[in-house]
Amino acid sequence: MRALVRNPMRAVLTILGIVIGIAAVVAIREIGEGSKEQISTQVASLGADVVNVWGASVNTTGVNSGKGGRASLYPEDAAAILRECKETVLMASPMVRAGGQVIVGNKNWSPGSMVGGNEDYPKIEGWTVVNGRSFTKEQVDNSARVCLIGMTIAKELFAGKDPVGQEIRIKDVVFTVIGVLGEKGADMGNDKDDTIIMPWTSIRTRLMGASREAAIMRGGASNASKPSATSTYSTSAVNFYAGSELQPYTSAPHPLRTRTVDNLIIKIKDKENAKPAMEQITQVLRREHNLQPGVLDDFEMFDRGQISSMVTSISDTMTTLLMAVAFISLVVGGVGIMNIMLVSVTERTREIGLRMAVGARPRDIMQQFLLESVLLCLVGGLLGIILGHGASSIISAQAGWPIATSYAAMALAVSVAAFIGIVFGWYPAYKASKLDPIDALHHE
Repeated sequence: MRALVRNPMRAVLTILGIVIGIAAVVAIREIGEGSKEQISTQVASLGADVVNVWGASVNTTGVNSGKGGRASLYPEDAAAILRECKETVLMASPMVRAGGQVIVGNKNWSPGSMVGGNEDYPKIEGWTVVNGRSFTKEQVDNSARVCLIGMTIAKELFAGKDPVGQEIRIKDVVFTVIGVLGEKGADMGNDKDDTIIMPWTSIRTRLMGASREAAIMRGGASNASKPSATSTYSTSAVNFYAGSELQPYTSAPHPLRTRTVDNLIIKIKDKENAKPAMEQITQVLRREHNLQPGVLDDFEMFDRGQISSMVTSISDTMTTLLMAVAFISLVVGGVGIMNIMLVSVTERTREIGLRMAVGARPRDIMQQFLLESVLLCLVGGLLGIILGHGASSIISAQAGWPIATSYAAMALAVSVAAFIGIVFGWYPAYKASKLDPIDALHHE
């Protein structure tokens, strides 16, 4: 200790590299762990235990439609999956999407998403209803004109008023708001609260043919001419329901132009064993679609847990790379310690000779210089931990980045500091222990 404090400025400059290196390791680790936790939370909100099933892509004259291009999924598929995959599947729902302007009084808004599912869909997606209630199976079966709205839409269209029980208009169809969804916030650049959820049957039967229904209702039932098969069941000249009987046009929901849905959304029981669940779902869908062996699937499947694994892997890789850079600075600091210790051995040659002359053994000399080197590194490590934790806390407060205190990183930092002290202090200590006492005493 007396040898170290004899020249405090040299001691401080000696450990400066260790201090900076350890501080960098601790700060990077804390910020990296905090970011990973935040990313994991965001990805978990997507549903790490959720599987999406889309129609397969279609390649027409060299143009690939991408996923969902083939209309091959039916609401009955969701029922079959739920019925036959009880060991691996908790819930399943058909899913459809729509778009349109939402109007309330003299206000209007274009929601980021307008989706439909069955009564389990909000639970599958992790939505909670903080005001009002969700829709029921009976309302899904009856294509009820009800909906749930996100916080963003509630703020934009109702300005502090209670939206529950209020009416909104979408494509001239009036829906009643029966619930307000809990806030989820932004996710990967998208406002998840800018959404409307309703029964999938309501989108299919009411919004797809809303324009013609509204026109007839405005003109009155007596003025409505008897519709043709084409005008009733499709929006083109193709008769999608050839041979079906004509039906009078009423205010009841439109007959479906197509029975297919956009995709299926499935909640599995164990997100860690998603692969067996997806294999079982694949078998059920192939059987439901009458696909013979050797025929390619007419659907595509995506496990959302893959997003979590991918993002976590990227975060771990970046943290590892930054840690590697920090460890390089530790090595540089270790080289500085070895250099100063060699200088110290040269300066204290007479001291070493004197100690040997009064009975010190070579191993005593080696232990002395090793202890000095380790002590320098440990002091640098402790100062580095304080500096690194302080730096990460300041960055978190100023930039709003999350941090997670890592005691494992601190213990690792101290261990590495001690290891560096031993490794880089060994050669100077060894050199000191091999000095000849007579030559050392005569050294000027």
